[in-house]
Amino acid sequence: MRKILMAALAVLFAVATPAQAAFATPAYAAAPPGLPGDLTSTEVSFRGDGGLELRGSVISLPDAPAGRPGVVLVHGAGTGTPREKLLAEAVAFARQGLSVLVYDKRSVGYSTFERSYAQLATDALAAVETLRRQPGVDPAKVGIWGLSEGGWVAPIAATRSPDLAFVILVGANALNPLRQQTWAVAAGLRKAGAGGSLVDRAEPNLYRVIADGGLFPEPYHDPEPVIERLRQPVLGIWGVHDLLTPPRESPPLFAEALERSGNRRYTFRFFPGADHAAHLTPDGGVTRLPELAPGYAELVGTWVRDATSGRAPVAQVSGPDPQQASDTVGVPPTAWWESAGVQLLALVLFLVAFGGYPVVALVRRIRRGPAVAPTKAARLVSAGGLVAPVGGFAYLFYVVMTGGKLASPGPLVGDRPLLWLALQAVAVVTVVATVLTAARWRRVTERGERVRLGVLVAGGVVFLPWALYWGLLLP
Repeated sequence: MRKILMAALAVLFAVATPAQAAFATPAYAAAPPGLPGDLTSTEVSFRGDGGLELRGSVISLPDAPAGRPGVVLVHGAGTGTPREKLLAEAVAFARQGLSVLVYDKRSVGYSTFERSYAQLATDALAAVETLRRQPGVDPAKVGIWGLSEGGWVAPIAATRSPDLAFVILVGANALNPLRQQTWAVAAGLRKAGAGGSLVDRAEPNLYRVIADGGLFPEPYHDPEPVIERLRQPVLGIWGVHDLLTPPRESPPLFAEALERSGNRRYTFRFFPGADHAAHLTPDGGVTRLPELAPGYAELVGTWVRDATSGRAPVAQVSGPDPQQASDTVGVPPTAWWESAGVQLLALVLFLVAFGGYPVVALVRRIRRGPAVAPTKAARLVSAGGLVAPVGGFAYLFYVVMTGGKLASPGPLVGDRPLLWLALQAVAVVTVVATVLTAARWRRVTERGERVRLGVLVAGGVVFLPWALYWGLLLP
């Protein structure tokens, strides 16, 4: 079933084994491109989950004192993300006196449809062990930093390694990934001016069906029980203009989970003018500038020194209120009648019922059988019943693929995308035409035509609840 769904999605898109011991090795590559001359880089290699070789750089000040703290940087979402993606953070933290290990993210076992946070945590822990063995680094003062998706990965790693000295989370999310992603795309659509059933009904339902089909990895990962098991000091950082993680909802959930377990060694800071990654943004989070938010790197340096010296601040929250225009909504698993399998069966039924009507007419013409005058209503049912599902899914996938931060729903009429309004009009016409065709079906006596119209009407009957479910018949 999953293979069938993946193939169907591909068409529409066209419109853990335990880790082996980590070890440091001689240089395998040059220093990261763009590394400033006031810093040094030691190239390392280590074995992540399943024995996969991962490569990275340990960046430090050349005159950094012995016994210094270290931090491993864990990427956000994306397959095979190169270490250079986090070079700005690595440079800024190294200039604060830390040794920073940044590594190329795995692509093996990680893709749009496949990933494991536990596997990524194993990779991160292997990097931690590598950093602990670097000259001048105090192994008792090494912690972990996670951005975005790394905000789910880093806590898992920390609960599996109590020797980790601290945890830093940036743009992290205390909600499950499916709820976060659904909110981000819906928020992007609203920011672009869209609303109505496309945002409130179709978009969240699409994500639920995708998750049910196994095409959204780790959809219901629950971060809160993991956060509750954290015993290390925690520094949480959010940009006020975070458009990918709900910045108003997540921090209180982090605090509540830590408080429940008695861990009050947490510091939360909100940075003005900053985006999801705590970089400066000139337009409310849509565009990310190369520069980090002023004071971000200094906060990390000071806080790490305090945390690794036994002076971690207690329950501190500071900074301006984050901007979150809309609340997240629950995205529960699908019931049997809305599952991916049922949706696929509905599409097959539509193809047979609505596509079969003109096919039968063509066969009759080729065989020169008795001509049956087609009705306009039946033709509308056939055409609309094919256009609405195919066009609807194609448009929905386009929306979710371009959603987040600022979506591109196309021209709007009020707050309704013109394409969505057109599809809704097609759906309404299809339902009305089905009623008219059903009335004609009751008067037909010729057996072949009665069967032909009966199948068409049956497709129209199924189309009605399907279109309601996807919001095509809702305002």
